Amino acid sequence: MSGNIFGEIFKVATFGESHGAGLGCIIDGCPAGVLVDEKFLQHEMERRKPGAKSAAVTARKEDDFAEILSGVFEGKTTGTPIAVLIRNSNQHSSDYENIKDKFRPGHADFTYYKKYGIRDYRGGGRSSGRETCARVAAGAFAKMFLKNFGIRIFAYTKEAAGIKSGKVDFSEIEKNAMRAADKDAAVLMQQKVEEFKMKKNSCGGIVECVVKGVAAGIGEPVF
Repeated sequence: MSGNIFGEIFKVATFGESHGAGLGCIIDGCPAGVLVDEKFLQHEMERRKPGAKSAAVTARKEDDFAEILSGVFEGKTTGTPIAVLIRNSNQHSSDYENIKDKFRPGHADFTYYKKYGIRDYRGGGRSSGRETCARVAAGAFAKMFLKNFGIRIFAYTKEAAGIKSGKVDFSEIEKNAMRAADKDAAVLMQQKVEEFKMKKNSCGGIVECVVKGVAAGIGEPVF
């Protein structure tokens, strides 16, 4: 399987499946000397962490402890590849026995099967949303690097279950389970999501990402 590496200079490769031993990332291209705040790394993992925090997230409970295997010494990056591992501990593969010969509507495991000819039905395998924990770990290192340049990144739920945010207040994002920047919309979003869940259905949403502190002229004009 190709297509698991992102980036040209700061490169990130993710690996692992939903019901395998674990997931993780390998970061190549991170400069030496970047201060590594392991508490911040774990804080980022906690933000993504599953569990019954609200109807908007999976009920699966995992420790999501990010174990740094390489590339960091005495609190700083060494300039060599950084490997981070997040072990799985609460996978229940038997829960998926009844769908091993069926595909869930809208799930990516169907396209994985059509592409590769083999299917890991346990939680969706690599197409599971659990793969995002590797991206979050890599993103934490990217944030620690960008912090040196005064660059900050905010992301929030702009729309969920058809409910749209009307205003943006970054200070509200961490105060509600929907991670919305509009506290009034957050209440309506969660109510609507819970309605979908009660009907054993799912719904979509839109996440908006804002980057502050980037110097003008960064990037290319078209592609």
